[in-house]
Amino acid sequence: MARRRGSGSNKRGYRSRRAASAARDRAAASGGWKAGLWRWTRRLAITGVFLGLLAAIGLATAVFFASRSLPSYASLRESQNGQTILVRARDGSQIVELGPSYGQWLDADEIPDVMKQAMVSVEDHRFYSHFGVDPMGLARAVYNAVLEDRQVSATSTITQQLARNIFLNSNRTLDRKLREAVLAMALEWRFTKDQILELYLNKVYFGGGAYGIDSASRKFFSHSARELSLEEAAIIAGMVKAPSRYSPTANVEAAVGRANVVVGQMVRYGGLDPAVARTVDVSAVNLRTIEGQNSIRYFTDWALPQLDLLLPNGNFEPIEVWTTLDVGMQRAATAAIQSNVPDGTQGALVSLDRDGAILALVGGTDYVTSNYNRATDAMRQPGSAWKLFVYLAALEAGYTPDDRVNDVPVTINDWSPRNSGGTYAGEIDVRTAFAYSKNTVAAQLGNEVGFSNVASMARRFGITTPISTYPSMVLGTSEVRLIDMVRAFSAVSAGGRSIEPYGILRVTTADGEELYQHQAPRSYTLVPDYVAAGITDLLQTAVATGTGRAAQIGRPVAGKTGTTSTNRDGYFVGFSSGITTGVWMGRDDNGRVPGLSGGRAPAQAFAAYMRYAVRDRPVEEFDTDLQLPEWQLEPDDEFYYGDDEDYYFYIDEQGNLVDPSGNQGSFGDAFDVEGEGENVIRDPLDPRGIGQPLPSPTPAPRRSEPPPAASDDFLERATGQSLPGDERKQGERPRQNAINEQRF
Repeated sequence: MARRRGSGSNKRGYRSRRAASAARDRAAASGGWKAGLWRWTRRLAITGVFLGLLAAIGLATAVFFASRSLPSYASLRESQNGQTILVRARDGSQIVELGPSYGQWLDADEIPDVMKQAMVSVEDHRFYSHFGVDPMGLARAVYNAVLEDRQVSATSTITQQLARNIFLNSNRTLDRKLREAVLAMALEWRFTKDQILELYLNKVYFGGGAYGIDSASRKFFSHSARELSLEEAAIIAGMVKAPSRYSPTANVEAAVGRANVVVGQMVRYGGLDPAVARTVDVSAVNLRTIEGQNSIRYFTDWALPQLDLLLPNGNFEPIEVWTTLDVGMQRAATAAIQSNVPDGTQGALVSLDRDGAILALVGGTDYVTSNYNRATDAMRQPGSAWKLFVYLAALEAGYTPDDRVNDVPVTINDWSPRNSGGTYAGEIDVRTAFAYSKNTVAAQLGNEVGFSNVASMARRFGITTPISTYPSMVLGTSEVRLIDMVRAFSAVSAGGRSIEPYGILRVTTADGEELYQHQAPRSYTLVPDYVAAGITDLLQTAVATGTGRAAQIGRPVAGKTGTTSTNRDGYFVGFSSGITTGVWMGRDDNGRVPGLSGGRAPAQAFAAYMRYAVRDRPVEEFDTDLQLPEWQLEPDDEFYYGDDEDYYFYIDEQGNLVDPSGNQGSFGDAFDVEGEGENVIRDPLDPRGIGQPLPSPTPAPRRSEPPPAASDDFLERATGQSLPGDERKQGERPRQNAINEQRF
């Protein structure tokens, strides 16, 4: 018993020692893991500090050498950051010369304090405390971007803006931003804050060719900047953010609103007495009347900013820009808009040649009154002109202009479109439905082919703005730019191939050295030829007998009208003899215009312009001959087909049977009739020499449904791009019986 107890005691002791050893091992392992984590953390921290020191040394070195290479202050005062640009038309004639306008240079002590306070308060309120780059502002911008899931907003300081204006361009690249930051810190190293602010206020661009506050003051207020009032200083400071948007000659309300923001910033950061701020009346400022500008500036405002991308960095020498603009067509376009636009409304026109060259561009009725470019910037609803994409999708899905559709009341997901006038024609063909812009038919077609397919078609033809896929989208409720709609119609005119609008042909120095030459971009097939022919057929009918009759000019014209609800927008886009032109009319405040419709004033302006534009061009008939694909062809009643082994005989032009094996000779003598309704062939080539009953041939079933509209494979074939290695199986989409099925 004692031995057994001792044995048990030994076992318990062994287990205790083993447990203690395991505990020590776990403690050692835990301690080792913590020690390892600490070692790695310390190594990472040391590495981070080391890399940070290297980066700081590298940055300091870059700033040091940049500051050493900066011009002197006197040289910077004399330098001009503007560029003289001579703009020529397509025939080489000079149309406008643009260049910098400088006022008198004002020393720091000559610049009114309200001007300094206004600019610093709204553009860089920590100007006097940072070293050229604002870390606090950048950190806050990054923090806000992370919270709001968007891009980092602009955080350029006044010094960074000065560096960009003097030494760099406006390209938004990381490389340019890094160089801008280094140069800004170099400027801060080299010059005082007062010197930097003096340079900035005398060189910053305020739009309309005005550089510096004195030039801007004389341009907008007709006096020197030494005499600027608080209200005038607020207007000038507010323009820096977007000169074309906040210019008082472009949009007085926007300029006043922005100036009031500046005054609020001055109260917050500039020490302006709130009581004084409450007495400020920016709207009472007297503006100078500006004369002598014309509609060509709409074109140059659109085309010339592209030089930042077309030309190499750092090119500030005088240049000549050869453009695609036709002076005569531009005059005709301006006259067509001004003489046809309803009172109190604006109008815009874009005209493209067959290769995408812009022949004329009018962004409004009067550039002096408003330089807002409605041809390239305004987003408005196109109305029924959008049906171009609906019918393109339908034609690609298998419809033809002669197919029958029903113009009847229809409801799609609680939406019931109505025709203009509230009438319905019943059963009509696709051509008539398009010509008379039947809303109910467009709704049914859009629902059948899929609203997302209509949106994809619009994207394919160059629409870049957001597109809704709600059912009402078929009536043009998505806002678009006029230039994009003209681009889409131009692609139809080109037989369904892509078109890229452009306005600059080449750029040379004053000495004739070529800096840029336009190269035609690669053209892509957007839709098959038969789809382009079909939609051209529809567009031609819309002008010949439909809603676009006012656009007739005595030669073939294809086009489409568009009118939005309560007559807020009027559209007409069409083409003839290789020129595609679009016209929009409406109010800037989106108000109703009584009597405005695409088939009236816009179509009349189109006709007035196009009569001049095509007068020297040969008349061109449209190619509307539909060469349908095999799956869309109607089978011949006497043509029986199926598998190769089902071909029992062939018939020549005289109706005689011929040898299917290709042997010459007629088999008419071998044909006989035996029995009632049973066909028998006695074939001389039959080794048995006996006639075999010939089953009554039945044609293969006619395909009543087309393949799916705009499937991936189809689009790849249509656009000429290679198919993927694996074949995707295409499902069938019913062509009829899908009216009530909505697809997104």
